[in-house]
Amino acid sequence: MISHTSSSRTPAAAPAPTVIVVDDDEALREALSSLFRSVGLRVELYGSAAELLAAKPPAAPRCLVLDIRLPGVSGLDFQAQIAASPMNMPIIFMTGHGDIPMTVRAMKAGAVDFLTKPFRDQDMLDAVATALEHDRRQSEADKAATDIRALYQSLTAREKEVMALVTSGLMNKQVAAQINLSEITVKIHRGHVMRKMNAKSLADLVRMAEALGLGITKA
Repeated sequence: MISHTSSSRTPAAAPAPTVIVVDDDEALREALSSLFRSVGLRVELYGSAAELLAAKPPAAPRCLVLDIRLPGVSGLDFQAQIAASPMNMPIIFMTGHGDIPMTVRAMKAGAVDFLTKPFRDQDMLDAVATALEHDRRQSEADKAATDIRALYQSLTAREKEVMALVTSGLMNKQVAAQINLSEITVKIHRGHVMRKMNAKSLADLVRMAEALGLGITKA
């Protein structure tokens, strides 16, 4: 069986970071598996892009170590497929036939690194550490954005309107004049917005508005 999974014992609440290796060279796959497991990483091995696409990606920080030349779809084309899918993750390319245009294309498309075989173990481990940290931060950012959208949906239509205007730089009096409310009513709505959005300050609320893409500018 080409696909292989190995893991180290970690608490259920904190799954071990996972390195996914796609290469049609079984010996190299196994060598990389041993290398990554030696530093406590979970490993998934696949012999082709199709095998990975048929699998369910792990719910943990992950990265992909990908051979540039694969059976069927090329590594560079597979990079584009991964980027456009829910399986998107940082990619480290490895190749025995790299050239400058190929490297430039991979890096411009977001690859973390491009290693030429034979590479030093430490170079691979350093690249994987960078990729896993990138994925962890991206996952945290995605969760934060999802949480902000959920809080925003708890606002009434009027509260959303007030939030957009306040975070665009308007004072309460200006907001009141623009939407034909009393200043005290705007203050009440603003207080509701701050509480529902869990915003500690106006600056905090402005950052949330930017994350939501409200984008209203001051008149």
